[in-house]
Amino acid sequence: MKILIVEDELVSRKKLERLVNNLGYETLVAADGEEGLNLWRTERPRIVITDWIMPNLDGIELCKQIRNSEGSQYTYIIMVTSKNDTHDLVESLEAGADDFLSKPYIKEELAVRIRAGRRIVDFESRDTVIFAISKLAESRDPETGYHLERIRHYSQVLAKTLAKSDNPPPEIDALFIDNLFLTSPLHDIGKIGIPDYILVKPTRLDDAEFAIMKTHTIIGYNTLNAAAERDVRAEYLKMSASIALSHHEKYDGTGYPEGLKGEEIPLCARIVALADVYDALVSKRVYKEAYSHAMAKSIILEGRGTHFDPMIVDAFLQCESTFIEITNRFKE
Repeated sequence: MKILIVEDELVSRKKLERLVNNLGYETLVAADGEEGLNLWRTERPRIVITDWIMPNLDGIELCKQIRNSEGSQYTYIIMVTSKNDTHDLVESLEAGADDFLSKPYIKEELAVRIRAGRRIVDFESRDTVIFAISKLAESRDPETGYHLERIRHYSQVLAKTLAKSDNPPPEIDALFIDNLFLTSPLHDIGKIGIPDYILVKPTRLDDAEFAIMKTHTIIGYNTLNAAAERDVRAEYLKMSASIALSHHEKYDGTGYPEGLKGEEIPLCARIVALADVYDALVSKRVYKEAYSHAMAKSIILEGRGTHFDPMIVDAFLQCESTFIEITNRFKE
């Protein structure tokens, strides 16, 4: 676990860094609040230890900025202070601080404060629960194996590649990538509502059966969107609903369920669409053998601008070696 230390006084910063390292944690270190906020946005550490009084951006404002930007992944904030006034402590709690630490630093006290933070962070079992729900849907189809693991890693590497491009989409930041990795396994959650005789049929679906199969996008969206409406802060649930609804849309407007076209399709769904198709191509199914990477690549290139967003196909070409590595890592 990484712990971000934000302290403007050099000697105190070095001492705190050494103590945290000696407790077995990796540290990120910032000399003021602005640097600390930038590091937090980039690295997304789960625990922050920040001084209160700092130039430019003080500890109170840093707390507020983190709370306004953290999304669904909670950050535990320990405020370093010599203030004892009740009004001051209330102010820091209202800003978002979780705990307090006094100078001079004492190793035993620091260890207790960090352990308290870890308990809170570890209780946040969202990732595990989401993946378990995804596996429940996947278990209806025994042929999919490590499909979910591959999908989330394919999607993540595509998003990271897009983020490093010359003209990255404005939606992509560290939180977007975190949420995409978390929620992409929920793309087919709506298949829970599809009858077995259709879901596991070993031969081609007829038109009526395919019409029923396509409703898994609506079922998934309705389920996840209902959850998102109960927790308006849960950006990851909104993303998961968008992916469930739109990962079968096509860039030229010929997909389903809404026939969205181009950038009408949410970026997260456009990314998962390519990841999902690639995995289907390179995986063995009842009705087909696994295709080689070269064959899958040629099919994806053929779909550039029709099935897939050209920008995402270009990202795929930049990271195709990582796709191969992911395929091999999660082989059936």
